[in-house]
Amino acid sequence: MYEELREQIIMLKLHPGRSISENEMSTTLEVSRTPIREAFLRLAQEKLLEIYPQKGTFVALIDLDYVEEARFIREHLERAIIKEACKSFDSNSLEKLENNFEQQKNAVEKKDHTKFFELDEEFHQTISIGADKERIWSIIQQMNAHLNRIRMLSLRANYNYELILDQHEEMINAIKTQNDIKADHVMEEHTKKLTFEQEGLKKEFPDYFR
Repeated sequence: MYEELREQIIMLKLHPGRSISENEMSTTLEVSRTPIREAFLRLAQEKLLEIYPQKGTFVALIDLDYVEEARFIREHLERAIIKEACKSFDSNSLEKLENNFEQQKNAVEKKDHTKFFELDEEFHQTISIGADKERIWSIIQQMNAHLNRIRMLSLRANYNYELILDQHEEMINAIKTQNDIKADHVMEEHTKKLTFEQEGLKKEFPDYFR
């Protein structure tokens, strides 16, 4: 139940500020209240839920301080990973990366932001696997919930799909040519993209932010 609710929060199916209850989620997910209560407590520890005794439970508003912490960690770890990928990257992972990129373009054409988000995650995971740094990707994912909510919001608002595609293509080419300097630069720009979009998103979705 924890993973299910966490995903719904990240994918904005449970939007920031929304009131939720154990009874509601128990009915919706067709489980008893006990696993729901346990999931609520874990999500509250991650600052994704806010529980107020006698008042209720609410999906936490997006806190840009938490977003920046996660973005900072992801930037520096992924820059290190892609430089390793430029040194050694197996052909199977490269093929998966290129196939994924084609699927991304298809998702953009269909305006399917949910599918694009999933493919974007898979793209970066594939780079980590190809660089033999999959466990580091798992660490990134543990820290990523707050960042992923604003990433999803950005995609819903149709912010810069073409820029993301261009950067992903540049990453593939940098890995192919083993150009670690280029790869590092592109990944830095890629992971800083949301920094420049935050004010626009706050204006467009003011009720979603702290």
